[in-house]
Amino acid sequence: MSTYNFGIIARREFLRSLGLGTAALAVPGCLSGAAQKSERANSKLPNVVIIFTDDQGYQDVGCFGSPLIKTPNLDRMACEGVKFTDMHVAQAVCGASRAALLTGCYPNRNGLLGAPMPNSRHGIHEDEMTIAELVKQKDYATAIFGKWHLGDNPRFLPLQHGFDEYFGLPYSNDMWPQHPKNAKWGFPPLPLIEGNKAIAHNPDQSQLTTWYTERAVKFIDKNKEHPFFLYVAHNMPHVPLFVSDKFKGKSKRGLYGDVIMEIDWSVGQILAALKRNGLDENTLVIFTSDNGPWLNYGDHGGCALPLREGKGTMWEGGQREPCIMRWPGRIPAGTVCEEPAMTIDLLPTIARLTKTKLPRHTIDGKDIWPLMAGEAGAKCPHEALYLYYGTELHAVRSGKWKLHFPHKYRTMAGRRGGTEGKPEKYSSAHTDWALYDLERDVGELYDVAKEHPDIVERLKKLGNKSIEEIKRNRRQQIDSHRRFLTDRPCRDSARPAHNTRLTLPPFPHRTFAFP
Repeated sequence: MSTYNFGIIARREFLRSLGLGTAALAVPGCLSGAAQKSERANSKLPNVVIIFTDDQGYQDVGCFGSPLIKTPNLDRMACEGVKFTDMHVAQAVCGASRAALLTGCYPNRNGLLGAPMPNSRHGIHEDEMTIAELVKQKDYATAIFGKWHLGDNPRFLPLQHGFDEYFGLPYSNDMWPQHPKNAKWGFPPLPLIEGNKAIAHNPDQSQLTTWYTERAVKFIDKNKEHPFFLYVAHNMPHVPLFVSDKFKGKSKRGLYGDVIMEIDWSVGQILAALKRNGLDENTLVIFTSDNGPWLNYGDHGGCALPLREGKGTMWEGGQREPCIMRWPGRIPAGTVCEEPAMTIDLLPTIARLTKTKLPRHTIDGKDIWPLMAGEAGAKCPHEALYLYYGTELHAVRSGKWKLHFPHKYRTMAGRRGGTEGKPEKYSSAHTDWALYDLERDVGELYDVAKEHPDIVERLKKLGNKSIEEIKRNRRQQIDSHRRFLTDRPCRDSARPAHNTRLTLPPFPHRTFAFP
């Protein structure tokens, strides 16, 4: 946890106090021999691209072991950069994971849990600082193309949280009238949003990956002379699966494999745009996913092997993700990082690289640039990573050790799952205190708690300390009708009025769901 004890002020007041500018960033780095071009790149503010997929399994990339899915562009990206084999998300569910990525905080700290439903009254608080707002201190151009899922009320949408451009779906692509259980959920038409306006409903989902890619390439072309932050948050491979004709029937893994191949194509288009514009050596590109595969969908879900379980659990298959980072001349090519890290670490790392100031409130992420840069002896900067699901602490990770706290979890219990987009039911299971040595047992098969009572006791204490600290210091979470969801008052920011509202049919109030 990183704490900045300057008191609490409104976010926009804080950003004004920092001022905007385009001061050059000079970060000493590992320059390759030839490198006048690299030296020039290092004197400029770096561009940042985050590519974030939805429900992709740990194994669902060629360089992570997929036997059936071809991902030449991601494999090349790994050969030209670093592959993180122990990267985690803060919670194994859509909205909470995205909140953690963009704010550098455990979702329990800022109140963004679960997966916000259509017309949900809760969403990202205006006093949180996103990565987009962080880099706005240096006048970056910012855009998100894809899935948002931090609230669909206009006050929660990306343009109100640091992004200049937004095109995509405000929540998961299955939250629409064609959902197989829509008689229960009653989802409204699915809006495709540009800026703050719904420009279509129930769009052709087979074109989403292509549309997001085209927008991303256009954004890079437009901002080649200006520093930018680009967030490409694909809806795929979340069910229902859709793929364009370009990749239909191309994979030996069926439709799911086709979808991953199209995402890989998208990565290739983005890398090509960077190269064409001479931005390769001044751009950090990060690829990862929001959580593990939705296993009860069977052939329409991914594969987390050799990890245990999947999405919706805090076993490794639910929250350990494939992750690749590339920055020619700054990140050593063809390297592998086996140290634990978490997506909450990206915001403070980007702050270091862009020389921007972190928010004055507490965040949980830490700077992992030494791991990314392959510095000799670099270690995970966290004493422990805390693996919450909803409001419960399910596990604590420290070094090679992972202690599960007693909790219920869902499982397919060895069953294959559904076919052709129709899910099977999960079984319910329970774990007691259980300790795993992930260096020897990444599949979490052999509980060694009895052999290491001292480790169990240490991780218990760390977990209980985290629970109490977050209870004391969690921040308020506000709904769209100004009713606060915690008992602490909010200091309102000077926020412009929103004259454009989404036109959606009436929908019963729900806050969030855990799929």
